[in-house]
Amino acid sequence: MSWQQVCFDYDGSYPGFLTCVFESYAHREEAVCFTSPEEDRLTLWPERHVDTDQAKAERVYRSLSKKISPQACRLVTQAFLTCLPERELHMYRFLRLGYQRGADITRDLTDDRVHVLWKAVQHLGSEAHLLKGFLRFSDQQGVLVGEIEPKNRVLPLLRPHFCTRYSEEHFLIYDHTHRELLIHQPGRWAILPAEDFAPAPPGQEEVTYRRLWRRFYDTIAIRERENPRCRMTNMPKRFWGTMTEFQPDEGALPAPGPRGKGW
Repeated sequence: MSWQQVCFDYDGSYPGFLTCVFESYAHREEAVCFTSPEEDRLTLWPERHVDTDQAKAERVYRSLSKKISPQACRLVTQAFLTCLPERELHMYRFLRLGYQRGADITRDLTDDRVHVLWKAVQHLGSEAHLLKGFLRFSDQQGVLVGEIEPKNRVLPLLRPHFCTRYSEEHFLIYDHTHRELLIHQPGRWAILPAEDFAPAPPGQEEVTYRRLWRRFYDTIAIRERENPRCRMTNMPKRFWGTMTEFQPDEGALPAPGPRGKGW
């Protein structure tokens, strides 16, 4: 019996995607595309709406480690956080291949269905690694507030680092791109959707600290060793929009040199 090709419509969550995988095998329906509230589009394929079922999602999640491998489970889970175009379809094709071939599939980078996921997850990990150094916090009434504009959904990868490093602090990190918020209190954390979040204006003490940080950044610049290409390599320009040292001063004293020189 041949499989019917359909377009799965789901809620955009990871459990929702895993439920689609369950329904695909249960009804012998091959996914040719996925739609969600984040990416609503027209399709000529028969469309089937799938409601998220946590029990079905957990069954598929457990099967990833047992029938393929724990490494494949991690790869697919992290791939869902990437900005890979048509990521659900690439994940679905990888899973179908994995269920056929087993654990060896994760090492077969010559297969495009595997390589495309590895490449996307490497980009995710690289972006998260850079943001561990480029994220800037501001003190707002005793809460540390940081803002980022990543391409991938990096908050789950940033959470272990910052929750461990600032375990006794109250802090939050806002992802402007995906409208998500990581909130941490000592002993507790959560990643929540936040459509309309806007940080409060900085107080005078925070403004002073920002001035000091910009002054330090400009002071250590060595104009004779200016190397824009090196700076762009080590500090990509797309991260500058949320970094304190590249923001306008709030009435700061004149800096000793041009902003951002010396790399």
